[in-house]
Amino acid sequence: MQSQKLAFLQRGWPVIHVDTKKRELIGLFKNPGQVWCRDPHRVNVYDFRSLAKGIAIPYGIYDPVLNAGYVFVGTSADTPEFAVDAITWWWQTFGQVHYPGAPELLILADGGGSNGYRPRLWKYALQHQLAEVFQLGVTVCHYPTGTSKWNWVEHRLFSAISANWAGEPLSSYAKMLNFLKATTTEKGLVVKATLCKIHYQTGRKISDEQMEHLNLSKHNTLSQWNYTIRPSGCLVPIRKSEVILLH
Repeated sequence: MQSQKLAFLQRGWPVIHVDTKKRELIGLFKNPGQVWCRDPHRVNVYDFRSLAKGIAIPYGIYDPVLNAGYVFVGTSADTPEFAVDAITWWWQTFGQVHYPGAPELLILADGGGSNGYRPRLWKYALQHQLAEVFQLGVTVCHYPTGTSKWNWVEHRLFSAISANWAGEPLSSYAKMLNFLKATTTEKGLVVKATLCKIHYQTGRKISDEQMEHLNLSKHNTLSQWNYTIRPSGCLVPIRKSEVILLH
């Protein structure tokens, strides 16, 4: 993973760390932490889903080169399609601007969840929603089980967000977005955020035939966790031993 990351950074190609933050209830609910205020916030005693205005699923994207975070807040379900939509939003809105002409993207993701190495829909959506649409090569490296704490999105982005809204009830989506956009650190972290109201269907299955049509090349090293997806019709490069250098 580190070799892949260095190879991309040396070429000036984008590298992002991604993951889904803990689901939040929108409404007058207790938020762990302390905050200085004139009057205490009155919140619900119980955090029942029925008392909430809605749910918020923050999907985080962290760019280590720019020290910038991007949060795609969903309102329905944390599915692979949702995760890929978040990355697509980042690439379309920010990635293409900061990395003009870059032919490849490296995604560093946890091994489980909506962007895990097992869900077929994750790979299928990367092919059809990102690689095909933008004619972009997408390399994915997953953190092995038990090592997700090394994912930079956790301690470079999510930790700062949690500290920023500590003790504040997330009473509305607007308030949540304001807290996200106002998050910063002494090292100059900048955060962008948007709200996604798309309803994502859970349990969607991808057939063996659909998987066979993916232009996916597994890496030699830990092939179940490392792979590259290219647009259809684009030749897959010959595999290297440790790092696939793409041109």
